[in-house]
Amino acid sequence: MLATIIYTSLTGNTEEIADIITDELEAKDVEVDMLNIDEANGDEFEDSDICIVCTYTYDDGEIPSEIMDFYESLPEMDLSGKVFGVAGSGDTYYEFYCKSVDDFEEAFLKTGATKGATSVKVELAPEQEDIEHLESFAQQLIDTAQ
Repeated sequence: MLATIIYTSLTGNTEEIADIITDELEAKDVEVDMLNIDEANGDEFEDSDICIVCTYTYDDGEIPSEIMDFYESLPEMDLSGKVFGVAGSGDTYYEFYCKSVDDFEEAFLKTGATKGATSVKVELAPEQEDIEHLESFAQQLIDTAQ
């Protein structure tokens, strides 16, 4: 089984989220390609069983500019037969906490892919409870993909 994680991170928090998911998937014998958005174009999802996006939410609910092109092209992809998941970081200081996670989930639903896990939203940097949620997220994705 192959999982591809495409992420963007400004402060390192979202990269840490992607790392935690990667570690958990690999511990369960899933091969993982973890790519920064600068290294990815979305075609990587074509060969994957599990497609994951990890993003932060910028300012008042905005999708980060560096991942916007990918976000806009995602609904045009045919990911039928694949499982997807979304995780990300945000700050509850802002009105639209982790809105980019919700936006990516909506975009994935237009691709024909199956939602494999409840999305995970992390307040800034992952703490122990968040790590447990991310590990459960990874397991849910595996269970759905099998």
